[in-house]
Amino acid sequence: MSYSDYPSVLLIYTGGTIGMRRNPETGALEAFDFDQLQEHVPELKRFNYRISSYQFNPPIDSSDMEPSLWTKLVRIITDNYEEFDGFVILHGTDTMAYTASALSFMLENLKKPVILTGSQLPIDMLRTDGKENLIASIEIAAAKHEDGASIVPEVCIFFENQLLRGNRTTKINAENFNAFRSYNYPTLATAGIHIKYEYDRILKPD
Repeated sequence: MSYSDYPSVLLIYTGGTIGMRRNPETGALEAFDFDQLQEHVPELKRFNYRISSYQFNPPIDSSDMEPSLWTKLVRIITDNYEEFDGFVILHGTDTMAYTASALSFMLENLKKPVILTGSQLPIDMLRTDGKENLIASIEIAAAKHEDGASIVPEVCIFFENQLLRGNRTTKINAENFNAFRSYNYPTLATAGIHIKYEYDRILKPD
């Protein structure tokens, strides 16, 4: 099996809490670059995946996310669409549901996963939820059926063990790790010991 045969995922870091760390001298939260993110999540190196990254510079606070940046995200995905099996967007939680909904309409007839995720706590904090969210999102973005088709060919949000349809998701809580809910469409997958997909609920390419 050559290196090019391994599942491939493009990580797109837009900003948000998941890519922040606390300055030990000032106590202020600061953004760090993606190389440092890999330092804090050494588990990424254990994936037998080709993981590449694109970083917004400077990182965007999710309150500043706007249509021109949605267009930028779509362009990044379009330009790299043939090169990768799936895409993971790291995003601030406050406007993640808006971005997911917009992308779901801008990226019509997807055949590959676009998974948005983030965290409530910075990834360098002891109790961060960022590691599990990131690792499971990458696994879902690379997941395929035996025939080689992507298992989840749509725009989704993964947060706190649940995979939710992007345009059916709302942020409901700023204090708990379980920050998102889909009130009018059921969960697409649940991450426990294994990731359990609800195949009948997942969109099929038209």
